Amino acid sequence: MISLLTGLPVWLSGLLLVGLTTLLAMLGPHLVRHYVTLEELSANNEVAGFKFAVVGVLYAVLLAFAIIVVWEKFNDAENTVAREAGATANVYRLSRGIGDMPGSSLREALSKYLTITISDDWPAMGHGSESTSARGALDAVYAAFLPSVQQQSSALTTEILHQLDVVTQERRARIVAAEGTVPGILWTVLFWGAAVTVSFTYFFGTQNLRAQTLMTGLLSMLIFSGLLVIIVIDHPFAGVVKVQPDALAKVLAEFGTSNGR
Repeated sequence: MISLLTGLPVWLSGLLLVGLTTLLAMLGPHLVRHYVTLEELSANNEVAGFKFAVVGVLYAVLLAFAIIVVWEKFNDAENTVAREAGATANVYRLSRGIGDMPGSSLREALSKYLTITISDDWPAMGHGSESTSARGALDAVYAAFLPSVQQQSSALTTEILHQLDVVTQERRARIVAAEGTVPGILWTVLFWGAAVTVSFTYFFGTQNLRAQTLMTGLLSMLIFSGLLVIIVIDHPFAGVVKVQPDALAKVLAEFGTSNGR
């Protein structure tokens, strides 16, 4: 279900998750009032109020915690792509100091790596996996550079190796991030907690049933809107709201401009 909602447009996911659940929640007070009298419900208002306050606070903390975690991971994914792009640009510039032939081979391999990463790795990460061709292209970058390390040992080659290590680590970091942040057990707790919190409002008895129905609907809308935010950004490289390879594309464009000079 979560993967299905992630792949849908935001408006459709919101309609299914927020709209549909809110309508179902608003049917609850009418259904309960059909079987339980107003007098019986009103007698529990004071006790139910204290319990609802505890349930509401506990769920609010859990929901806020989940939103903050996925938002931080989403920002981390953006920063990861930016660092990978920066390290690639550094290697490209430093390659001009290791000789014409090895430097040219390294620059060509870097350009191919970025091209394949944008065209293959990003769609693969949208499904929580990685592209084997992109991994092979990164291996080709190392293969183009390592003979230079054997021929000469200098601060320049050491720095290039360091920057390549950054590229490798950041690529691995974004592939891991593509798998999502929220574990299955937490999804279960979040959805069951939402159901318990919303259904708790059915234990109150108010003279105006329409007002109670409206309050229940607003509470449901707020809770499931928070869940929608978590679903949309939990997989930072999938869905409509996702991290784009813009930073890598800009570096690749700079490579072309540099070669044209």
